[in-house]
Amino acid sequence: MKILSILIFLTLAASNALGESAKAPLLSIGSPAPDFNLPGIDGKNHQLSDYDSSRLLAIVFTCNHCPTAQAYEQRLNELATAYSKEDLTLIAISPNDDKAVRLDELGYSEYNDSLEEMIERAKDAEFKFPYLYDGENQKVSWAYGAQVTPQVLIFDEERKLKFNGRIDDNDNPALAKSFETRDAIDALLAGKPVPVETTKVFGCSVKWSSKRENAAEFIERWNAEPSALSLLELDQLESLRKNDSENLRLINVWATWCGPCVAEFPDLVDIHRQYRGRSFETVTVSMDLPKTRSRVDAFLKAKAASMTNYLYNSTDRYALINALDGGEWDGALPYTLLVAPGGKVIYQAQGQFDPLQLKKAIVGHLGRTYFE
Repeated sequence: MKILSILIFLTLAASNALGESAKAPLLSIGSPAPDFNLPGIDGKNHQLSDYDSSRLLAIVFTCNHCPTAQAYEQRLNELATAYSKEDLTLIAISPNDDKAVRLDELGYSEYNDSLEEMIERAKDAEFKFPYLYDGENQKVSWAYGAQVTPQVLIFDEERKLKFNGRIDDNDNPALAKSFETRDAIDALLAGKPVPVETTKVFGCSVKWSSKRENAAEFIERWNAEPSALSLLELDQLESLRKNDSENLRLINVWATWCGPCVAEFPDLVDIHRQYRGRSFETVTVSMDLPKTRSRVDAFLKAKAASMTNYLYNSTDRYALINALDGGEWDGALPYTLLVAPGGKVIYQAQGQFDPLQLKKAIVGHLGRTYFE
């Protein structure tokens, strides 16, 4: 085991030197299951030997943020509960370093891949299986040859690898016709050869720690984006609220003199960067006086606020309130409104918004998989 650990360390170190081109070597059929000791969402550490009582062991590399991984969450729950614990234990492992995941890669989720966020995602999706975190050093994921999320490896009673591949042939469950993981489990339990031992796997790449540099480069790139500020008239406000576009529209009303507005603004910028690659747009409306335009402009530039930014070109603030009110705004700042195409209010918050709840509302409308 000591020699194996040294080999894994050296290989992982080499992968970090290679950067994004690094790829873990596939674990070949017949290989023994590498040992592990990983923290789980239950607050306990889990080891390979903890599951000796199960005839078969299915290890699934998955994560919070990947659209394909999320598409298979319910199917993993079904697999985990379809067999007795004596016959099969299914364990999920998140291989990703959450600091190596770019914001724009989180556009289909409200969560990153930290252990804390894994706990929350498991609650939301009601996971029926252990969910372990390997993002700290990723040695276990490398030893198992994790390539993408989701990826399944099935081990027999002797903990020899018998299947390495996909769950089925389509991330849309309504279109799936070939069920390689279930077929492998059924064959092994029946004492028969696995019909298909390996398959290619479609999904998201593993976010090895070597990708942290890429994530940092994107932050620098975003921070260099220019901001722009335009004056906004009352009739334009009414059009914003009506939302005749095809995009989900996030509207934030704020002011430079409003402490809570300033405090939440970095979260607003992050949300803009996270979801702007989808049918989504962020619009800010400043209630500063028109004569203070230079101060508003300077603030936006300092925050690299590259979304659509307006300064209300009037001192009639009640007209603005009446034009944008989603039904719960008494006029206090900040005020946040999430408007679907056609004008339906999906979310609103008076005072500082809750970033997680806002993200959940965004993903709830846009969908968390490619086929929604």
